[in-house]
Amino acid sequence: MKLKVYADRMSQPSRAVIIFCKFNGIEFEEIKVDLAKRQQLSAEFKEINPMGKVPAIVDGRFKLFESHAILIYLACAFPGVADHWYPADLSRRAKIHSVLDWHHSNLRSGAAAFVLNTVLAPALGLPLNPKAAAQGEKLLSSSLSRIESFWLKGNGRFLLGGFQPSIADLSMVCEIMQLEVLDEKDYSRILGPHKRVQQWIEDTRNATRPHFDEVHNILYKLKTKLALQRPVQANSEMESNTKKLLPSKM
Repeated sequence: MKLKVYADRMSQPSRAVIIFCKFNGIEFEEIKVDLAKRQQLSAEFKEINPMGKVPAIVDGRFKLFESHAILIYLACAFPGVADHWYPADLSRRAKIHSVLDWHHSNLRSGAAAFVLNTVLAPALGLPLNPKAAAQGEKLLSSSLSRIESFWLKGNGRFLLGGFQPSIADLSMVCEIMQLEVLDEKDYSRILGPHKRVQQWIEDTRNATRPHFDEVHNILYKLKTKLALQRPVQANSEMESNTKKLLPSKM
């Protein structure tokens, strides 16, 4: 039976799993779980993942969720996956695990909180939370600095001094890619100071072409859509503020 990948390409971890499968020639059926429509909370999907999150996979009778666990499983279970993605050497594997564990409580927490509370919340029917956005930005910026000063140390182009990408590179770069939907001012302020991180993103993109851009196309389209909406929103806010300042006719 063909591998089934339950995913929404708006989800950073979903994109990492899909790119990994495509790049490594793993045949799979992509089944969309629309997060905007809350399909991840449906009884049908919770038969696949009781936690109600994407991505999740079904391989025959085997079900698995959590993107890092999925990437590790795919790297080990399917033939033809190059060793650099999840090395057989135990010490190198352990170091990859250390990056993945760090990622969840640092880069992911910061990036997700900031993007949600500056851009995505209204689209999901949620209120913006400026305090959460500020906290997210602080954690995101410190995480990018740590990636640049520690995880990207060494002679290689990838994490832990590697010369080829691992599952950790793919997971973390897909996380950072969600910054694409920010306006140019926020994007430049946050990512601009981190030249080595920018080069690492480009190296990971080049190492996984053409699948990287194809899977991230959903973000590029959203970025264009949001850019067109911002002038309209700004004009609406200006008109509203002007009306408040005008004297009442009553």
